[in-house]
Amino acid sequence: LPLLSSAFIPTDTMPGWFQPIAEYQPFTPAIETLRGLLLGTEIGNNGWLTLAWSLGLTVLGYYWSKAKFNDDPK
Repeated sequence: LPLLSSAFIPTDTMPGWFQPIAEYQPFTPAIETLRGLLLGTEIGNNGWLTLAWSLGLTVLGYYWSKAKFNDDPK
């Protein structure tokens, strides 16, 4: 997924059909937030998107692992 994000090139320079794929995945807001904080530029709503993606993936991973490794014999 990092290769499909804005980690190496800006999403503006990607082909039109590829831009939505790169913009709406979890690494792009995280990379843009980190880039903004390191360079001292505006991060916009990327910080909130990063928190939302992180929380969502954490909850999803928790329930998936709980379902996968549940101790209840069935």
